Amino acid sequence: MSMGAWQAMNSMTRDASVKDARLRPGTARRVMTYATPYKRTIIAFLALTILESLLVVATPLLLKQIVDEGVGGKDSGLVVRLSLLVGVVAVIGALLSVVERLMSSRIGEGLIFDLRRQVFSHVLRQPIAFFTRTQTGALVTRLNSDVIGAQQAFTSTLSNVVSNVVMLVVIVVAMGTLSWQLTLLSLVLVPMFLIPTRLMGRRLAGLTREQMQENAGLGARMSERFNVAGALLVKLYGRPDQEDTEYSDRAGRVRDIGVIIALNRSVFMVGLTLMASIATALVYGFGGVMAVNGTLTVGTLLALATLLGRLYTPLTTLSNVRVDVMTALVSFERVFEILDLQPLVKEPDQAKPLPTGPLAVEFDDVSFAYPSADEVSLESLETVGGGDRGAGSTVLHDVSLRAEPGQLVALVGPSGAGKTTITSLVARLYDPTEGSVRIGDVDLRDVASTDLRSRLGVVSQDAHLFHDTIRANLLYARPEASDAELEDALRAAQVWDLIHALPEGLDTVVGDRGHRLSGGEKQRLAIARLLLKGPSVVVLDEATAHLDSESEVAVQRALDSALAGRTSLVIAHRLSTVRDADQILVIDGGTVVERGDHLSLLSHGGLYADLYRTQFRDAGDEQPVGA
Repeated sequence: MSMGAWQAMNSMTRDASVKDARLRPGTARRVMTYATPYKRTIIAFLALTILESLLVVATPLLLKQIVDEGVGGKDSGLVVRLSLLVGVVAVIGALLSVVERLMSSRIGEGLIFDLRRQVFSHVLRQPIAFFTRTQTGALVTRLNSDVIGAQQAFTSTLSNVVSNVVMLVVIVVAMGTLSWQLTLLSLVLVPMFLIPTRLMGRRLAGLTREQMQENAGLGARMSERFNVAGALLVKLYGRPDQEDTEYSDRAGRVRDIGVIIALNRSVFMVGLTLMASIATALVYGFGGVMAVNGTLTVGTLLALATLLGRLYTPLTTLSNVRVDVMTALVSFERVFEILDLQPLVKEPDQAKPLPTGPLAVEFDDVSFAYPSADEVSLESLETVGGGDRGAGSTVLHDVSLRAEPGQLVALVGPSGAGKTTITSLVARLYDPTEGSVRIGDVDLRDVASTDLRSRLGVVSQDAHLFHDTIRANLLYARPEASDAELEDALRAAQVWDLIHALPEGLDTVVGDRGHRLSGGEKQRLAIARLLLKGPSVVVLDEATAHLDSESEVAVQRALDSALAGRTSLVIAHRLSTVRDADQILVIDGGTVVERGDHLSLLSHGGLYADLYRTQFRDAGDEQPVGA
């Protein structure tokens, strides 16, 4: 069978269930908007596709002339000229295929670029809650498989529909012109092709879907085991023999399905070839009798047999065209599903600039409830269901605070009290449900995100580093920084000597999530990144938590440089940080229950005094109170 037959068979391996999918109104119209930038190219592409499809009857008709007029008329010159013309037709067809492929790639790759850029940009603007609920693999699939599936609407699917329709019409018309009797016989044989094709198509589609699911499971397992944290867990708790067995079982299933698919494809292709051969034999039989009787020329018989060989491929492909079209449209809709998810934190229509110089941070009667799943995520991206923890319940209640320019404000309180939520609102990862958060006396909802990010620096307890060089991770904060500025920031962060001693220096790759560095080294690099940025406001979310005493001392010295002269909000769990604070806010149950300095709060005998006795004093890093 021809390459077209293979394409027809591959079409049958598509999931036929998509043809019953319910598309949202306006999906097809919206899809067409993506074709607008490529309108001229698409028109030229379709014109070439039609022209190439018309050539399918040229060679059989030329063969008829060669046999009937050239050979039958004993005109060798005509035979040579027509044979050369057959070669010219072949060359033209080849050139058309190359140009058509070039245009198809320009349309398809251009569309993939447009969709990927749009989806990537849109996803990055989603709130943090979106990423905490979404499975990364499902999201990446939208950027890869679904985007590629969508672009096929304007390339392979469009060209297949147009070319096969034109080809089918031209072949049937040409055959009918040559012999209506044999054409009718050929069409009567169509069910011999379509019925087995549909039956085998369902089986192949089911097997292909199962193979894709098993491969996805293998991919997910490898992703979990091959990242640093997963590999470490396997090393510490895993059972290698069991891991090997479980992976082998699943990989074996993929292998077995692959063998079954290959066997079914072979049977399918052999069956189609056999039926095509039977159909050809019938045409030769009936047509041969007609040629003997003088009602049909030999050349006509050869042309009909050749056209017959090209008839059943477009018929087979078009029988499944609805599945191909719906597959492309469903892929588009899955992409639109992401693009239609509006970010909760929106850019202001008319942004107000933050004032220059030191900035105050103020909460004015702020209440906040975490958004529900429907507001921030898509069910199709959450492969594991579950309750929406905290959704709809208020976690901050009428919080008011003010950190004056240059002040250090410490946030203390039991776990789950709302401290991290407060810092998230300062960074505008969320907007308050009620009240307002202001920096420099400007409501953050009126500030452009780029302006806020340029004036705000955050260091969390688990500083993230990209799998890249130290230089690249630092320059992420300020791409235009010079090597001298990098060195100054690293010295201030108490980590220059370590970096300088490395064989590759600033060009050392830190590994996945920075796992080639210790916790203290990662934290100091994160502080260096903050210093390089030079923010006016600093937020520290337990930046020294989970560090050994030696690392904490180094990080604390780095923090002293980072906080000097800057307005700072610090979630503290060490007494040394709390004692130096200009103001201490005790958070409990989502509200400020106490405020003051260390000595006044200690003498008050409230929650802070309890925390001091149970948490801070155990740290062993303080002198006696009042010393």
